[in-house]
Amino acid sequence: MTIDIGVQLYSVRRALAADPEATLARLAELGFTRVEGANHDAESDPGIGFGITADRLRSALDENGLSLIGSHVNPLHPETLGPVLDFHAEIGNPGIGCDIEFYPYGDVDYVKRRADIFTRVGELCAERGMVFYYHNHFQEFQRFGDAIVYELILENTDPELVKIEMDTYWMYRAGQDPIDWMRRYSDRVILTHQKDFSESAGESLNLFDEIVRPDANIDMALFERVKNPRAFTEIGTGKLPIQSIIDALDVLPNFRCMLLEQDHTTFTDLESVRRSREAFGHYDRISFEN
Repeated sequence: MTIDIGVQLYSVRRALAADPEATLARLAELGFTRVEGANHDAESDPGIGFGITADRLRSALDENGLSLIGSHVNPLHPETLGPVLDFHAEIGNPGIGCDIEFYPYGDVDYVKRRADIFTRVGELCAERGMVFYYHNHFQEFQRFGDAIVYELILENTDPELVKIEMDTYWMYRAGQDPIDWMRRYSDRVILTHQKDFSESAGESLNLFDEIVRPDANIDMALFERVKNPRAFTEIGTGKLPIQSIIDALDVLPNFRCMLLEQDHTTFTDLESVRRSREAFGHYDRISFEN
């Protein structure tokens, strides 16, 4: 099958903050038709961030032929999610996901408690005809005893209520092969994030090789310290095996979209995305069309 390609709006967060409508229009000009939101302030703004109301967002999407295929939401508290889910249901967003989670080292009970919350969020989404998905970084691939945290999360959540958005870059940065994980949880993977690792990063691809201790207590402060801007490059210009990832998505029965995401760049947001769009066009069996 052809793999649908979109863009995660975190890639253009500075441009969105300056002019949301113009940014969405430019993404459409670049050939994108699918976008995913990233709201890191959901308790004060129920939408995709930047103070964009549901009416404004719907108009901007419709005018530019764009589809919202999901949105990250933070914080993820079931008791305060009602307005957020109502907003996203109103604009026809099919699902929300977590942006980032941290787990105190070795605390399996905490992981299981968070898994219960993810299932509860999945229930709330299902009540509105939406889906909830889990988005990973590298810290989910620590071992707590005999189990990998990612396994604990997925094995202690309801597979019907908690789907997977697999961030392949962060899996590689944890010394994992995302293709193996796709095969293992093939029914649950509905979205992926695709970044690229720079040839000139100046560090190992696997963060656990030399930068982060496998038994470190990873929190946001540590994560930000080890997140090297030089380790990111425009997608399709680095060293990750992107065509192999695309090929692996072909057999996932419920897969929806691969989202290009740029965390750091030396260019402006929109110039970076333009370069990724151009480079990505060289891969086989992909589509930017709706």
